[in-house]
Amino acid sequence: MLVCTGEGGGTHMSTKGFKEYVQLETIAGIILMIATVLALVVDNSPVRHLYHHFFGTVLSLHLGVVVLSKSVLLWVNEGLMTVFFLLVGLEIKREMIEGELNTRSKAMLPAIAALGGMVVPALIYVGINFHDSAALRGWAIPVATDIAFSLGVLSLLGSRIPSSVKVFLTALAIFDDLAAVIIIAVFYTHHIHQLYLLFALMLSLLLLIFNRLNVSRLTPYILVSIVIWVCVLKSGVHATLTGVILAFAIPFDTSASKAKSAKSEHGRSPLKHLEHILHPWVVFFVVPVFAFANAGVSFIGLSPTHFLTPITLGITLGLFVGKQLGIWGFSMFAVRMGWAKKPRGLSSGGLYGISLIAGMGFTMSLFIGSLSFVQQAQVFSPMVRVGVLAGSFLSGLMGYLFLRYVAYK
Repeated sequence: MLVCTGEGGGTHMSTKGFKEYVQLETIAGIILMIATVLALVVDNSPVRHLYHHFFGTVLSLHLGVVVLSKSVLLWVNEGLMTVFFLLVGLEIKREMIEGELNTRSKAMLPAIAALGGMVVPALIYVGINFHDSAALRGWAIPVATDIAFSLGVLSLLGSRIPSSVKVFLTALAIFDDLAAVIIIAVFYTHHIHQLYLLFALMLSLLLLIFNRLNVSRLTPYILVSIVIWVCVLKSGVHATLTGVILAFAIPFDTSASKAKSAKSEHGRSPLKHLEHILHPWVVFFVVPVFAFANAGVSFIGLSPTHFLTPITLGITLGLFVGKQLGIWGFSMFAVRMGWAKKPRGLSSGGLYGISLIAGMGFTMSLFIGSLSFVQQAQVFSPMVRVGVLAGSFLSGLMGYLFLRYVAYK
């Protein structure tokens, strides 16, 4: 959706496609905000017990000798979010093939910016929570950027914001998502069951064989991936990673020699076709449901001290302070050293404003938070949610004000 291929085989920015992408993500940000506010309202209303009872209800799925029993909340976080990660994987792969990440020069600045936007927030969180080994498990919560919320804030500024600013933010968020996938795989996996993991790896190899054979129909990939999802879930590795595995197996080749064989029955690449199908579902269903299930925070009985716990402070300051310092600092250093160049139309002030807005880490931050404190969820979840909400709100508000009245006044 961000780029299109020219007759000469190169790539260039599709203005229409990018505007459609930004418009859809803007709508996603609005819906996400509505779902978040609704969750907060419900969790502070007389029917809050119904809210918790529903998402705490255990549903079982029997697949022969395999039984999957999860609460509705976990079905959302490990089932529906697999579709979210599938879309993330498809977008990353497409950008690496023909988009804003397909050359070193294009990818260098957002990659360095994303690195700074992960390292500094994590260090701030660790610095505040170093005395508590249990709390340290949440070090990765403030490292993520929510592209829907971020582009939603940018949309409020209208045409005063150059398209290069939005492209940079999108590329930055894609690197963030890729890093989050790696973090989840490496740091949030427990109690590995090797037999299930071996089955998952063998079936993943089958997906790669499909790809090499230029199997263009999506059905075989999806059916095999469902089995992989069950195996990965039972193995102890987080099941959402199945979405990324499937995404990188879906064929997409822009070379003339393979163009015909890599096309689906719909006349487009299988990857682009699946991405086109999934994007509205993720925007209008998956992410809002996830937000509604995870953003509820009861303020009943909360005092100001609850907002000053080390976990809450670590997340809030990590997102609001760490993101802006990390992204802007690393980016400016890279530009000064000649390692990267700022895109045309992206001023130093604009870059700082983007660094502020990138502190909106809502969806992925809440998701990593749900993985960080599985055993202590009842105690730590409210702290995580308050921290994510506070840090994201401050980042979005200050980023908007800075871009509106300072950088692009």
